[in-house]
Amino acid sequence: MTALATTDALFFGLLDRDAAERRLREATEGCEDGELFLEYRESEAIAIDDGRIRSASYDATRGFGLRAVSGEAAGYAHAGELSDAALARAAETVKAVRQGRSGTLEAGPRATNARLYSDANPLTAMDFGAKTALLQEIDAFARARDPRVVQVSASITGEWQAVQILRPDGQRVADLRPLVRFSVSIVVEKDGRRETGSFGTGGRFDYARILAGETWKAGVEEALRQALVNLDSVPAPAGEMEVVLGPGWPGILLHEAIGHGLEGDFNRKKTSAFAGLLGQRIAAPGVTVVDDGTIPDRRGSLTVDDEGTPSGRTVLIEDGILTGFLQDRQNARLMGVAPTGNGRRQSYAHAPMPRMTNTVMLGGQHAPEDVLSSVKRGLFAVNFGGGQVDITSGKFVFAASEAYLIENGKIGAPVKGATLIGNGPDALTKVAMVANDMALDPGIGTCGKQGQGVPVGVGQPTLKMTGLTVGGTAVG
Repeated sequence: MTALATTDALFFGLLDRDAAERRLREATEGCEDGELFLEYRESEAIAIDDGRIRSASYDATRGFGLRAVSGEAAGYAHAGELSDAALARAAETVKAVRQGRSGTLEAGPRATNARLYSDANPLTAMDFGAKTALLQEIDAFARARDPRVVQVSASITGEWQAVQILRPDGQRVADLRPLVRFSVSIVVEKDGRRETGSFGTGGRFDYARILAGETWKAGVEEALRQALVNLDSVPAPAGEMEVVLGPGWPGILLHEAIGHGLEGDFNRKKTSAFAGLLGQRIAAPGVTVVDDGTIPDRRGSLTVDDEGTPSGRTVLIEDGILTGFLQDRQNARLMGVAPTGNGRRQSYAHAPMPRMTNTVMLGGQHAPEDVLSSVKRGLFAVNFGGGQVDITSGKFVFAASEAYLIENGKIGAPVKGATLIGNGPDALTKVAMVANDMALDPGIGTCGKQGQGVPVGVGQPTLKMTGLTVGGTAVG
């Protein structure tokens, strides 16, 4: 069964399709754009602490979001009820956005036959009892690995989202989106000192890929390794120094400090630190950054975005030159460029906006060991925890969850409490070496913007940055 046929069965048993299309045309008459977004979502989450179930949830939601776009304004209404009455009320609300203006409806997104992930619902492939039993097995396995393990937390989450997007011109686009994730956190104790390590992985596929024995066991081993490393860590030094970022998940710094500033809405409104710099050098030579929503099975990938535009691969920075922004349909039209397939929303209750998918810095020419050996004194940041960034200024603060001293080109002692402090646009110019080991993160990212969270991916190679400020905890 096609995605369109599957979603027809989910929505048009409750909603008359002809009536829905008529309400959509009424709501968007005289507007440049708009759509009816229909969504059905099943989701579950199971978590254990110390071998006992801490929480278990299952939820199923169904609803619509109706939008009319006129110039820079947009009217949006939503409901968790699929009925002509609810749609009629929504249409009356959103059509007020015209306010006497009259526009010409924009052409709809191009069609695509691409499929980047399975249509199957991952929640139905494994029953509840098997999932809880596996989490308990994970707990027992982790404790058996090392006597210093004192606490184990593990969780699995999954969802299946079915969407259909209707446009006023009669175009209909559908997508079926699986998403799963496995996480484990381990606390170890030695001589009264406790430290934590964690690991997570996931993507747009079935549970079998992440819950196969070799996968979750490797995840437990990685969480334990990180915890034991932190058990031997010393206070991090502070000051300006060279910093080497490891491959993969450290790309979250790129995502937060730079990626948001390359989204179309911030640049159209000139609130981004990168506004007005298109075509100019904003990064060191060798720095190329792309946003690629077309990587099969990745957490941030989308066959089509939430406006129905096929996902794409957008080059944002090429060899240090700013070449493009991430666009939804409205901001692309207002900026006179093409949409890039980055119009995303958290659910039917949210209007779409430009968002990242999988944001990646491409690999360079250097061997990773050469990057490390070039550092006389600095910090090697392998994993990151939380961080904050100011979109307008680009200023960021990120906490390293695993980091090491570098002395005379050699990796030294692990350090605790290191934070990286800087400015996104400035940091891009301080990239001194880019290695050839680009890696994607394991599939754990969720991006927040204006109260909406969406799944994303990040990636980068090992790279060296000069003159970053490191906040540390060492005294004296």
